[in-house]
Amino acid sequence: MESYKKYFLEGFVIFFSVFLSFYVGNLNEKKANFEKKQQYIDDLIGTLTKDIDQIEDLMDQLYKSEDYINDIQNDIDSNHKLMNDKEVINKLIDVEVGFSFFPQNGIFNQMISTGTFELISSRDLKMNLLEMYNHQKERNIATSKEIDEFNLKFRNLPYSRFRIRFDYNLLEGDFYGSPSLTSFKFDENFYLSDDFYGILSQAKLYSNMYKRLLNDVLNSYKETLLLSKSELNN
Repeated sequence: MESYKKYFLEGFVIFFSVFLSFYVGNLNEKKANFEKKQQYIDDLIGTLTKDIDQIEDLMDQLYKSEDYINDIQNDIDSNHKLMNDKEVINKLIDVEVGFSFFPQNGIFNQMISTGTFELISSRDLKMNLLEMYNHQKERNIATSKEIDEFNLKFRNLPYSRFRIRFDYNLLEGDFYGSPSLTSFKFDENFYLSDDFYGILSQAKLYSNMYKRLLNDVLNSYKETLLLSKSELNN
């Protein structure tokens, strides 16, 4: 009888030791996963903040370009009486509708590949991330491609007809540098033509179209940023 008690006690000790080992290991794994998830969320917050800044800078550039287009078209409507030739060309080379938004999706991709995405507790945050880095990303690529193709035409036609020459300061400007006009040959007949007026209107149309997309993306990013901060604090 004593031997049975001894074997039972030894068996219980072994079982309890194994159980405790698994339990502690599981706690350590959960703690490690939680810390990893928290680190990714913190990195995601930094990425979202930078992308929001990028989107807002892009929208500012598009608003400025539309203002310049309006100024030029108003001058054309007045038969070129509101601005001189140089003022027109300076505004024209500052019109930019070909900038694109490039989301930083590295952190999101790492969360997917490591399984950390599934550790997120907020369903809304998960849905937002999937929407942003899938559907909205595809919309952005498709729209940017169409605008880039138009931008090639928009840049080539007036630059060749006005024989514009400029220097480029890569250290200025928010994105790709800043052009500085050096010489031009003003073609007033082309400037007052329906073709030039039409391409300006088309540029403004594409600018408005891209602003609408960027505004949708911006709202998603801002909401996702708030959800990410909430997830980090839970």
